[in-house]
Amino acid sequence: MADHPIEAQLVLLAGTRASVPLDRLPNLLEGAQRYVAAHRTEYERRYERIEGARDADYYCAETGYWESVGEELGFNRREWEAVRRAHEAQFERDGRRLDREAEFESTLELREVVAVDATR
Repeated sequence: MADHPIEAQLVLLAGTRASVPLDRLPNLLEGAQRYVAAHRTEYERRYERIEGARDADYYCAETGYWESVGEELGFNRREWEAVRRAHEAQFERDGRRLDREAEFESTLELREVVAVDATR
């Protein structure tokens, strides 16, 4: 089982779109998830939380969030973009599952989302 809340199909799609080797992206997502888990208390105070349709919840972070986190984690531009795309894709999929697609899409126009494993 992956140590991140992104579905496998969406991992493949995000890696392809960002031109990141598919064998590398799961490790990037796991590294990002460890970072997110370590900062979750801060996110609870700082960001709006949206409950997902499955085992993920989302925090609505400021634009540029993934670039900043990626730089802190040593990710290059393609790598942090792939992580951002994966989190966005999972958020969009959950929006469709919850029949809140328009609301979730509007959120992405203003914010970057951070998917967190709701079971941990």
